[in-house]
Amino acid sequence: MDIEFLKEFLDEKVHQYHKPEFIDSDPIQIPHLFSCKEDIEIAGFLTAIISWGNRTMIIRNASKMMELMDNAPYDFIRNHQEKDLKKLETFVHRTFNSIDLQQFIRSLQHLYLHHGGLEASLVIKDNSDTYQTAIHHFKKLFFEVPHLQRTEKHISDPLKNSAAKRINMFLRWMVRDNKAGVDFGLWKTHSPANLSCPLDVHSGNVARKLKLLLRKQNDWKAVAELDMNLRRMAPNDPVKYDFALFGLGVFEKF
Repeated sequence: MDIEFLKEFLDEKVHQYHKPEFIDSDPIQIPHLFSCKEDIEIAGFLTAIISWGNRTMIIRNASKMMELMDNAPYDFIRNHQEKDLKKLETFVHRTFNSIDLQQFIRSLQHLYLHHGGLEASLVIKDNSDTYQTAIHHFKKLFFEVPHLQRTEKHISDPLKNSAAKRINMFLRWMVRDNKAGVDFGLWKTHSPANLSCPLDVHSGNVARKLKLLLRKQNDWKAVAELDMNLRRMAPNDPVKYDFALFGLGVFEKF
């Protein structure tokens, strides 16, 4: 497909799906419940981490997480004591259980007390134009505190060729501008030009049908290939096309 024609087609789909109505059926509605920067980013991070499977279940369980933290996630993260974590013992989302949630609370406290929080911990520091190494280093910081090995699987590592779909989605939420009222644009130390598409079954299948992606596996090599093609169309904001690819796949069965 001609690149200019494809860009025009996808821009139309972005216009169709990149609007506040998108929030009603998407997990991004959970961080939209908050107004404080730290509450938004913590709610967004924890919601993104459990964003696999049925979206209704994701939203329900993310809401449950917020309730367990008294709907004040930043205050809970900063000030909780070990005894406060017992209230989380009822939580489970697929393979992410209460043990994992308790560890994530401890690790987030560590990030905010010792590494400047989520924004500083995920900033790109090697002059690259993607978050591949930034996510790798973030994972190391996150698990500096004592933890069970089982919990490490819930944060992917792009240097091990993972597509890191959930972290890339969280980064999109935090970094892209909020002019349309969907993403937040909170992290001014980050650039949307460096974002990568949260590659999943839906966006991957649509990208392959449009010849934006030839690689068959949904891994970091596929993310890099899709990055290259999306950046040809929108070098300063390539991940706006996530709305087009996702909408075509989920809502139009493209």
